[in-house]
Amino acid sequence: MIFISHRGNLTGKNPQMENKPSYISDALNQGYHCEVDVWFVDNKFMLGHDEPKYGFPFVLFRSFYNKLWIHCKNTEAISALNDFPETHLLNYFWHQNDDVTLTSKGYIWAYPGKQPIKSSIAVLPEIHNDDTTHAIGICSDNIKKYK
Repeated sequence: MIFISHRGNLTGKNPQMENKPSYISDALNQGYHCEVDVWFVDNKFMLGHDEPKYGFPFVLFRSFYNKLWIHCKNTEAISALNDFPETHLLNYFWHQNDDVTLTSKGYIWAYPGKQPIKSSIAVLPEIHNDDTTHAIGICSDNIKKYK
């Protein structure tokens, strides 16, 4: 099972800290994967959910590329990642309210309330008490509860 921290959260929502580089690093250093919200604005990558708030430290790309689930928040971000020199190493996706989307690595990213889906990533299953028995991963604000 892949355990994915949603925006760096481990034990519940924390909107003041979500997507903050130090918060994400903490989740990654504790052994979790991490879903991050990435924007591309003024020719640079930024982190933030509703808007770009924090510069994206490239040490996260280099050190944890295999544990990042990059949610592109604008079309410029997905285009920039497609052109990124190490794009084949990164796992990124775009979605809004789709039932499912495929990540660049071919994972099924399933919107809350759409489980069970075989071999998918169950996103925020706590919202709808989703059945995660067929999922290969869980992305949650309370990921410690699942591990």
